[in-house]
Amino acid sequence: MKIALIGHGAMGRLIETLAVEAGDEIVAIIEERHENSSSESVAAELNSADAAIDFTIATAVRRNVEACLLAGVPLVEGTTGWNEQKQEILDLVKEKDGALVFGANFSIGVNVFYRIVDHASDLFSKFRDYEAFIEERHHSRKKDAPSGTALKLKDIVAAHIKNDFSVSSTRAGNIPGTHTVGFDGPADQVMLTHTARSREGFASGALLAARWIAGKKGVFEFTDVIQEILK
Repeated sequence: MKIALIGHGAMGRLIETLAVEAGDEIVAIIEERHENSSSESVAAELNSADAAIDFTIATAVRRNVEACLLAGVPLVEGTTGWNEQKQEILDLVKEKDGALVFGANFSIGVNVFYRIVDHASDLFSKFRDYEAFIEERHHSRKKDAPSGTALKLKDIVAAHIKNDFSVSSTRAGNIPGTHTVGFDGPADQVMLTHTARSREGFASGALLAARWIAGKKGVFEFTDVIQEILK
């Protein structure tokens, strides 16, 4: 398939490598330095793509979504930290009959982890003596805290456990992305942890989403992609 990359940092370059290895064609690369470009100028570079993948910065997300809507190109939105604009942007995609896959985390392992946490939260909600907690750790270069993944996990746990629980964040050095959901009781503790060893998991998930969204219309979470595969 023909893919446009919006952002060509570490993630963008890795996606490019994996895409080319899989036989895909990269038809456009829009560098981060163009984040102040207009949506019209970005759209002009996207017209020949079957799908676009965005890993840039939160402040450029709306511009990138608008550009893909103008070009009629489905978008995989891998950038995090745009929660404050989320509903407005999703409504815009629906209004313009566009196509968007977004997610707090495009790792296939993390999205299976979501399902494990969902089931565990349901089980522990039956026992009042257990309290939940979430801890996430990342390298010092990650700007948003809590991470989008931690916020997603919070929503999953809160759907079952109604008592307040803590979400803590650590940013230091080169810590790999690590998310832990725990259930602490009077006599024991259960902890579920996902640790990312490399960015390749996110890149592979983004390419999976791009192939899935091509030719579709609507707004989807990456969890919808995983759900369809698991069926």
